Amino acid sequence: MHCFDNETNVTSTTAGSWQGMVSPEWNIGTNPNGGYLLSLITNALSRELSHPDPLSITTHYLRPGIPGAECSINVEILRIGKTVSNARATLYQENKARLEVMAVFGDLSQSVGIDTRIPMIPPKIPLPEHCVDRTGSLQGIELPIMNRLNVRLHPDQAKPGESEVPEISGWINFTDGREPDSRSLLLFCDAFPPSPFSFLGNVGWVPTVELTVHVRQKPLPGWVLGQFRTSDLADGRMIESGALWDSSGALVAQSRQLGLILNNN
Repeated sequence: MHCFDNETNVTSTTAGSWQGMVSPEWNIGTNPNGGYLLSLITNALSRELSHPDPLSITTHYLRPGIPGAECSINVEILRIGKTVSNARATLYQENKARLEVMAVFGDLSQSVGIDTRIPMIPPKIPLPEHCVDRTGSLQGIELPIMNRLNVRLHPDQAKPGESEVPEISGWINFTDGREPDSRSLLLFCDAFPPSPFSFLGNVGWVPTVELTVHVRQKPLPGWVLGQFRTSDLADGRMIESGALWDSSGALVAQSRQLGLILNNN
């Protein structure tokens, strides 16, 4: 079993209730990565729902997770339909809600309507071997998560504060060779440096308040290309929009999040 599957494993306790362990291997600094915590929930959701793929996931981050501690996940099925299923899920640690999720699941292998496509073209960036590894020293914060993920950044955006725009683009995959799937795209949307990093410089840990991901299709094997840009930043609150493309250049996910850039002084 690959690290992602092993460390997002959950076990059913009673109907609608699941238990797991929050691994410290996915930390950003001393806090578990938000996309990793979400992956524990989506594992529970995928086990509860008949539809296999997350289509739309909206997550509210209420409190930071606790690394190295057990978690419980409650799943409430709201509707099982022909094309989509709807559910709500909450992750708890120490009897406190940490994440609240509203989810829509479907089957990305099945068409549900017209076959017309409006493509979203991926950016042209250097190949992964010509990009720069995301490291803790580069970002000014410890990154245990980089033992689990390869994140390679566009050379023009990899150095803090040297870009003219608040944008990050690059490539991502798992270090142990696990291929991407629809569920891992949710993690990938929250695994790049915050896009203001390239414009403002080292900004430390940028906690997510709310994250919405729309998964558009199943990714093919290989590197996934990501591009994220802050469209609005004021009073320490940022709005960041992102997109992921698979190895064929097909759009596989889009994201939008509200995050906080905290005053570290």
